[in-house]
Amino acid sequence: MTARGLIIGAPRSGSGKTSVTIGLLRALARRGLRVRGAKSGPDYIDPGFHRAATGLPGVNLDSWAMAPSLLNQLATDAATDTDLVIIESAMGLFDGIPSEKGRSGSAADLARLYGLPVLLVLDVSGQSQTSAAIAKGFATYDPDVRIAGVVLNRLGSDRHRRLAGDAIEALSLPVVGGILRDPSLSLPERHLGLVQAEEHADLFAHIDKLADMAERSLDLDAIVALATPLAPAGGDQSFALSPPGQRIALAQDAAFTFLYPHVAANWRAMGAELVPFSPLADQAPDPSCDVCWLPGGYPELHPGRLAAASNFLSGTRRFASTKPVHGECGGFMVLGETIEDADGVTHPMLGLLGHATSFAKRKMNLGYRQARLSAPCPLGAKGSVIRGHEFHYAQTISQGTDAPLGEIADGQGNPLGTFGGRREHVSGTFFHAIARG
Repeated sequence: MTARGLIIGAPRSGSGKTSVTIGLLRALARRGLRVRGAKSGPDYIDPGFHRAATGLPGVNLDSWAMAPSLLNQLATDAATDTDLVIIESAMGLFDGIPSEKGRSGSAADLARLYGLPVLLVLDVSGQSQTSAAIAKGFATYDPDVRIAGVVLNRLGSDRHRRLAGDAIEALSLPVVGGILRDPSLSLPERHLGLVQAEEHADLFAHIDKLADMAERSLDLDAIVALATPLAPAGGDQSFALSPPGQRIALAQDAAFTFLYPHVAANWRAMGAELVPFSPLADQAPDPSCDVCWLPGGYPELHPGRLAAASNFLSGTRRFASTKPVHGECGGFMVLGETIEDADGVTHPMLGLLGHATSFAKRKMNLGYRQARLSAPCPLGAKGSVIRGHEFHYAQTISQGTDAPLGEIADGQGNPLGTFGGRREHVSGTFFHAIARG
């Protein structure tokens, strides 16, 4: 049977997309459907909630970072042995960057490419009939993006629902749900977004609460009926990131969490073995591995524990003396000389690269990036072009003297100079790799 697909969109972040998506995924899984979640942009956190809600791996579908063939392959994989794929939009439905047609990074790209309908989530707090004007704007903005239904979120009363819902349905847009305002439905957040699924206290109790909300407030049958077949054109993995080694020592704990599901899945599919270890538990990379990968995460919240993890520090230094070690974002911070925490206290780190970073002097760095490597490293061969993004608040307060990894540009190709650092077997960067360019 062909899987069906649906996109959950909204005018902006904070409209309630994630809560609606998680509740819908769980409620449909309770019915016995094989339902899978996906995220339209570079978000590490939401796929973890999708997996917790469904029991099936989540995936990112990023039209800017992923070449069309890779995007199609990942969409095909998501639709395999699945009844319904629900794609949650990042930010607003049409939000992306100016780029070639179909590669803006927006969820709207996926709606056009796969002909999928959009379920529009509207936060109607502070408005009633005006919500119909917003819905009409979405319905008419792009004739190739079809708004198939509307969910009203953060309603104040039944009367509020009638006022907003009747105005929208007068436009021949079906209202398939209305959710009363309930602060307890919100998921906790911190500086890089939601608190991650595995860290959420009473995770499954909260997911079930969102499912109860969905069963109570959404017309599940009507929403399932809105979905249409998801049948991507042919794809392949030729633009996927190759595994950096046969056995990959992967840092994995509350300080190191940001590895995209599709990256890990492709490494395994190509025969690589991921060997996890926990720096916070003072574990070092397995010396039998070929390469060590320190992913992004939240080392800035745990610098004291990392600085005191003598076995991790000495073991990683020994590993790096003969084998490659690569760090992304948080991993890059730990590869440096020091991290300054939010209180201004400086903690020594691995010292395998010469930079120093600070979480006390915060500045948000956010955006798509395209990088060209000037030397071989675990990201790829010399001259390789890698697409990804940056999202961090920490700043580099001392650059050190290491050679750069290469040249980097923003998502539109505007040069941003050199990036990252490399020294002997060690490399790192604030840049998160998603796919080959």
